[in-house]
Amino acid sequence: VQLQASGGGLVQPGGSLRLSCAASQSIFNMGWYRQAPGKQRELVATMTRIGSANYADSVKGRFTISRDNAKNTVFLQMNSLKPEDTAVYYCYAFFQLTSYWGQGTLVTVSS
Repeated sequence: VQLQASGGGLVQPGGSLRLSCAASQSIFNMGWYRQAPGKQRELVATMTRIGSANYADSVKGRFTISRDNAKNTVFLQMNSLKPEDTAVYYCYAFFQLTSYWGQGTLVTVSS
């Protein structure tokens, strides 16, 4: 499984960004994790192919995960961004009992 993520960048607090991740094949469960400097990688959000979503408490109400199953793509719409959202965001896929990770895309929230 190959994962190609895009969409990171620099944004001011309160701003928005949209991340995208395309998989090389159909995956039932895909999503996003993030890792801030000096911290462990943590769940952001995941969604199954049938639309069941799971969010970290810290992003509920601000982030929205969605999928385009026809394109094997998962999106993360991030609104009301805070400095503590600054991290490398990793696309994630779980397929045949194996976890796969994209290359990571940096999101920096700063004024």
